[in-house]
Amino acid sequence: MSKLNVLFASYEAAPFIKTGGLGDVAGALPKAVQCPSIDIRVVLPKLSIIPEEYREKMKFICSFYVPLGWRSQYCGLFELRMGRITWYFLDNEYYFNRENAYGYYDDGERMAYFSKAICECCRYLPDFFPDVIHCNDWHTALAPVFLREQYRYAPGYDRIKTVFTIHNLKFQGVYGSSILGDILGLSGCEAARNQLSWHDGSCVNYLAGAANYADRITTVSPTYAKEICTPYFGEGMQDIFIRRSQVVSGILNGIDTNSYNPAKDKAIVHNYSSPEGKAANKAALQRELGLPEEPDVPLCVAVSRLTEQKGFDLVDAVVEELLDTAQVVILGTGDAAYENHYRDLAARRPDRFSAQILFSEPLSRRIYAGGDLFLMPSRFEPCGLSQMISMRYGTLPVVRQTGGLADSVLPYNKFTGEGNGFSFANFNAHELLFTVKDACALYREDPAAWKKLQEQAMAADFSWHNSALAYRELYRSLLA
Repeated sequence: MSKLNVLFASYEAAPFIKTGGLGDVAGALPKAVQCPSIDIRVVLPKLSIIPEEYREKMKFICSFYVPLGWRSQYCGLFELRMGRITWYFLDNEYYFNRENAYGYYDDGERMAYFSKAICECCRYLPDFFPDVIHCNDWHTALAPVFLREQYRYAPGYDRIKTVFTIHNLKFQGVYGSSILGDILGLSGCEAARNQLSWHDGSCVNYLAGAANYADRITTVSPTYAKEICTPYFGEGMQDIFIRRSQVVSGILNGIDTNSYNPAKDKAIVHNYSSPEGKAANKAALQRELGLPEEPDVPLCVAVSRLTEQKGFDLVDAVVEELLDTAQVVILGTGDAAYENHYRDLAARRPDRFSAQILFSEPLSRRIYAGGDLFLMPSRFEPCGLSQMISMRYGTLPVVRQTGGLADSVLPYNKFTGEGNGFSFANFNAHELLFTVKDACALYREDPAAWKKLQEQAMAADFSWHNSALAYRELYRSLLA
């Protein structure tokens, strides 16, 4: 079998750029997919916020110009070989020399430029021409559109297949219709006009472009792939996914099991490989956060963005009752209303509640290691990584049965002892409360069953191995 070339396109990837789960996935998945029969390489924007330790190691390959509407914009191509992966960086000071990755008035133009530059750079990659371009989220969603409408007659481009992965359908890249001609240069293309059109033609939707044009569409969990075909989860795009259901599938993400390893994690107080090791971490976390050291009181924790999507309106509705049952620790930042509420609650109930309104990777790991239950009652969750990390540390998740949470958390069965966590079906505050209370009762009343559940959670395989196998098969099927 000849080697298959895959160009993995993402706007962020750890360790270079990371603002969320996309960065974790793009930093880990290509390494897992790489094998003798598949050469996968990653292309990213050369953002100025990439740490200097990586920028100084990049090798300049060449420069070229990217046609963008009536513009012709410079692009520098850089290469960095790190580990088993070749990373390409596309450079343009005007678009990428910013203090932040996102959040600018011209993000629509910036992402259009990046998508077009991905297509254009294929001619200039040394000793590599992609058979498959794998795009991720709305930042690269126009690449399949440009490939079909503006590059199909360029030598070699007609055989490139495209995969588009949706990490979060909430963010789609919707802009005024004037962008179609001014920036995308597609106003004269009826097919593009129709398939990018949004809100009766008043807007252009980047993600809709990829949903219509990509050869394969994947989501980051099998359940989410089904959910986006419904009005509740489809964010207005369900009709597209229903029409293209034959090319839509879900592949569950993994986590870096070497990094998230309680036996080796240097950020935690006491390393362990069995549930007995958690007690020292729980006591240390309670001391660190000023909570009473009460081993018999369950410790419920959450590490999350504080938003409605993550189910914090459910937590708010029953938090006072939760505090009658357990101690609660919340780490994260987000909506001001949640932040202020939790600060106030921590001031009123310092014996039971700790609010850490900040971002801290080391503290998050100590919370994963010290907690008993991990709260994740999301309204929707394309995949979720926190529930996998918590299980790796023996902290049992309490989740709503949606998206990747339904695919990764097997609810406890009190009759058979099976499971690796707890779950509830409806987006309802009291279903959350009753599930937590049941879990806390098991913690207090049946230590043997609790320990067995922890062992099963810690033994669950959330490595990238299975995901990598599925993506390899997907890439090969495109060229079969």
